[in-house]
Amino acid sequence: MQVDVKVPVLAESVAEATLMNWHKKAGESVSRGDSLIDIETDKVTLEVAALNDGVLTEILKGDGELVESNEVIARIDTAAKTGAVEQDKDEPQQQSLPVDEPQDEPKLSPAVRHLLDEHGLEANQIPLTENSDRLTKENVLNHLGADSAGKPENTAETSSPAPAPAHEEEKPSAPPVADIASGERPEERVPMTRLRKRAAERLLSAQHENALLTTFNEVNMQPVMDLRERYKDEFEKTHGVKLGFMSFFTKAAVEALKKFPLVNASVDGTDIVYHGYFDIGIAVSAPRGLVVPVLREADQLSFADVEANIRALGVKARDSKLTMEDLTGGTFTITNGGIFGSMLSTPIINPPQSAILGMHKIQDRPVAENGEVVVRPVMYLALSYDHRIIDGRETVQFLVSIKEQIEDPARLLLQL
Repeated sequence: MQVDVKVPVLAESVAEATLMNWHKKAGESVSRGDSLIDIETDKVTLEVAALNDGVLTEILKGDGELVESNEVIARIDTAAKTGAVEQDKDEPQQQSLPVDEPQDEPKLSPAVRHLLDEHGLEANQIPLTENSDRLTKENVLNHLGADSAGKPENTAETSSPAPAPAHEEEKPSAPPVADIASGERPEERVPMTRLRKRAAERLLSAQHENALLTTFNEVNMQPVMDLRERYKDEFEKTHGVKLGFMSFFTKAAVEALKKFPLVNASVDGTDIVYHGYFDIGIAVSAPRGLVVPVLREADQLSFADVEANIRALGVKARDSKLTMEDLTGGTFTITNGGIFGSMLSTPIINPPQSAILGMHKIQDRPVAENGEVVVRPVMYLALSYDHRIIDGRETVQFLVSIKEQIEDPARLLLQL
């Protein structure tokens, strides 16, 4: 019996999606639950799994093609056996892949495939980068260079090559193929992923449609670092997660948002929408682009809950398992460029939110305390905001509130 493999039902705001790489080829057996292909939308990456055991008889849509919600992209024969699949002669041949295609064929980009064709090479003849299943242009060029270097110009003279006299002008030889390719300053053009394209559109829209302004402050991280050092082992033993900085800043941001509700608001036309809840977005750099999963009702979460939820969302982002529910909503966002070494930045708000908090690298700096210069671990904080509804006074006081809570963590417990 033939079973259709369909695109999952997409969100109402998503008109189409892009097929990524098929994990199975036509003619291969599949088991229920096997991953067949990933589908990328503007916001998330969805996995399409086999719903039945059988043989993948047809692939109707190839890598990179656009598809719509509920569209049929392949078929599985639940009664067939591996190797016994033969395509009907009347059906178009280009819709499926050959059954006897090598199973160890590495992944190729169009530019790499063109380079292989140009030099008459087979992909499985070229060594891959360690722990990689993708053949890169560099792999091919290195292989060509090795071949060129290993072939003498005149095979009849390989047994006793004679050095050229010092006074005789040396004739230039043809450069190796790899050098020629390198000298041509090779370029590879690849389309943006749908996720990155959508992020680019939203960031440009945020700059064009909002009156963005950024204010800064600095915070002494020594009290929080001392607290973490004192309780980190007991915290992890009790709760099963590590005590990080994000839980402190998330809780501090929630308390500051309670004091300054405009920072937690958004603009809808000519209206200001005040949110009576605190859904905090945490910016995450995923393999296919920046995503902002949301911690729901962050004011009701404990430190351990915040750490556990952030960790779970980070894993889902890394594995491209985030759902639309994970990414929708959010009233305020926190982004931590410090994990990449950023000292200072002006983050862009995540519409329709009106503000975003930027954390940065902790660096030892001389500071004045009680009339003396001491060295303390300091972090710069940045708050970008929509100046249409939020004034400078609120933003400065908002950052001061966070600074006071981080520099005196007891305020977090007492909600001061």
